[in-house]
Amino acid sequence: MTSIKNNPTPAPLTSKKREVANKAKSPKKEVAKLSRWLHIYLSMVSFAIVLFFSVTGLTLNHPSWLGGDKQVNVKNKGQLNVKWVNNADTNKIAKLEIVEFLRKTYQVKGAVSEFRIDDSEITITLKGPAYSCDAFIDRENGSYEVSEMKMGVVAVMNDLHKGRDSGKGWSWIIDISAVFLILVSLSGLILLCFIKKKRLAGFITGFIGLLICYLIYKIFVP
Repeated sequence: MTSIKNNPTPAPLTSKKREVANKAKSPKKEVAKLSRWLHIYLSMVSFAIVLFFSVTGLTLNHPSWLGGDKQVNVKNKGQLNVKWVNNADTNKIAKLEIVEFLRKTYQVKGAVSEFRIDDSEITITLKGPAYSCDAFIDRENGSYEVSEMKMGVVAVMNDLHKGRDSGKGWSWIIDISAVFLILVSLSGLILLCFIKKKRLAGFITGFIGLLICYLIYKIFVP
């Protein structure tokens, strides 16, 4: 005859154990856990972004430190296919051909920011970070002059910092960077609220920093 063993019923939770279990699932704990996760991983994701904008903040303030204010001007002259420019109505195909001709012949870069057609002249402007190119084309005979302004890597970084002539893609990078930094700051602030021993000192220090920035603005900014 086989004996049947009954599984022992689990012991009921004591009041202390129940309190511990409830605390483990409390909203405050979940908020603290989420804030810690956001703060750590967003900080690491945005590390390169923070470093970039920190360094370029210095080079923007002091452009001469690493040659960020130096520029090179290059000028070229030549002759275009007259059929591209002397028509009464220069069409889109001709515009594309002219711009591609300049890119292929002189390796000009940047996006076309202006393509103006007058009665006697066509003016083309291309712009990029720390770069600009202006082309002036005579519509009567196709002769042209191309003028380029080039600056170094530091100037390129400075323009990227400002989002100048850097296109929609980089504009998205700046926006995403701003969102990341806001989340990192807010999650750090929320985490501070859960550290009782350092909470008051942390908020006082943050307020003092804010006050110092305001006083510097009021006293030293014209």
